[in-house]
Amino acid sequence: MKAAKEILEVWRAFDHFPMETLTKAWYLQSGDEPKQRSVDLMKMHREQYGTSGNCFDLALWLLEELRQNKMDCYGIVTPDDHVAVIVLGDQGQRYLCDLGDQWIQPVLIERGSKEYTEDWLRGFFPGSEIKVQVQQEHLDLTYKRPNGKESKQTYLLTPVSDAELTARGEQTQKTLRRPLVEQRLFSKDEVTHWEFDDYSSFHSTMNGKVDENALDSIEEWAHRIHSVTGMSRDVIIQALEVYGI
Repeated sequence: MKAAKEILEVWRAFDHFPMETLTKAWYLQSGDEPKQRSVDLMKMHREQYGTSGNCFDLALWLLEELRQNKMDCYGIVTPDDHVAVIVLGDQGQRYLCDLGDQWIQPVLIERGSKEYTEDWLRGFFPGSEIKVQVQQEHLDLTYKRPNGKESKQTYLLTPVSDAELTARGEQTQKTLRRPLVEQRLFSKDEVTHWEFDDYSSFHSTMNGKVDENALDSIEEWAHRIHSVTGMSRDVIIQALEVYGI
């Protein structure tokens, strides 16, 4: 169910990129348009401030990198407007690539492939086992946490054009709900998942969820987020001030 080396080499370049909704709050304050940044601008911001972006930013960036490496790929969405990428292997087999949900690695979603299985799999998603079930027009994914709790995600498999992805991204960049940061953390034992969600933070591991102590100020949260992601403290503070506490 794992992707080929050439796909993984592109994917691994994003290993330390968080998925975060702080950059859009920070960038929303600027007078610049459009709010869906170009990949070149995302690269500049990452170099200057250590930022990455939300699921649309990451998908558009990944698409460009895959194409620069001569791979066929396209975007897909979920019913709730999450976005991911499909990349095709050398035999045309499809792999799901979801940086927005901070997957560890892509997964095969080609029912006709001899490697395809609907058994529970480890090593694809932090702190969870996953089960892939490919239907004709959509993909059903089930996640199972260490405590046995299961959750589901559906992806629509119809390709979405870059123009539509950019238009949808423009809407998400102008919509603020809550501050969210997700980061994969790599160790010799496993890849864990750290999350900051509306002023609480925790780790998800194969041994369960580990909550961190609450903090009292934006400055303290900025220090914690910076220590995990490497993002600029100033950018984090400005973004959290936009969201409020």
